[in-house]
Amino acid sequence: MYQLCQKHAIPHRNTGKWIVAQDAAQREALEDIHRLAARIGAPTHFLTHAEAHRREPDVRAEAGVLESPSTGILDSHSLMQYLQGDFENQGGLCAFRSPVTSITPVEAGKGGWAISTTTAPDGGREPTTTTTTTTITAETLVNAAGLSAVSLSNQILPHDRQHTAFYAKGTYFSYPRSHPRPSTLIYPAPVPGHPGLGIHLTLDLAGRIRFGPDVQWTDNPTDYTPNAHGPALAAARAAIHAYLPAVDAAAIQPDYAGIRPKLARHAAAATTTRGATATAFHDFYIAREHGFAGFVNLLAIESPGLTACLAIAEEVEALLYGRVCRDR
Repeated sequence: MYQLCQKHAIPHRNTGKWIVAQDAAQREALEDIHRLAARIGAPTHFLTHAEAHRREPDVRAEAGVLESPSTGILDSHSLMQYLQGDFENQGGLCAFRSPVTSITPVEAGKGGWAISTTTAPDGGREPTTTTTTTTITAETLVNAAGLSAVSLSNQILPHDRQHTAFYAKGTYFSYPRSHPRPSTLIYPAPVPGHPGLGIHLTLDLAGRIRFGPDVQWTDNPTDYTPNAHGPALAAARAAIHAYLPAVDAAAIQPDYAGIRPKLARHAAAATTTRGATATAFHDFYIAREHGFAGFVNLLAIESPGLTACLAIAEEVEALLYGRVCRDR
């Protein structure tokens, strides 16, 4: 991803990332992450207390700091613009505002996939009495529909292989103050069974801070109203204060919300305990579905899926065409 951004002038920055622990149990969680990272070849290392204090004096990390030096941020809109342009330059066609209304496998996919979409004449999102229906047949089908991926998958798979979608709304919080202002992404140590990664400190390319997201389960994947009620805001402020004690809590305010597609209401992150990988992790489901030719399903791909998109694409290519992906 760094190479792509450099080559095509996509704004980005290698910020690094800290995961911080405040007690012995959290330190063990960091050790688990470090062991897992070593197994998959992701560079991480622990910082001494003196080094951590020198670099980020406002960050509290009583029991340790695990650093991921390769973590960074990018301009997501610019990346998506590039991907669209590259796709179209190679002959691809994008049909925006054309909701998929049905997907029918022809001979279990061996004869292709009949995909029907609807398009309103005015470009609107909702079908009308003058909506146009178009059906195309594709040799392969990659379901990467985000919040709608599970419902589309359930149109195809038999009942005993269908999934239930869970929607985790997460509110981000603004922070307009100039202090404290770390230059590194700061994450709290993960809590076992918690559905999120904790309310972390993230940065934009202008250096502005925001915190989030929290977790509020919703049955409505179109509800983007920030979670601004008193208890949620108080909980967010307390969580942030735990690793950034000099923060001005009154300046932390709800900003906007996003929704994460999930396959379960727990276990946001795969960690290790005494060398064994946790089995409760359900998300980032990427599979070539047995019994359906040319069909790859991508379910519960949360926001890291954007910066992992090139690696995910290689995985999908390998599943469809049997090509061996290069080491990652």
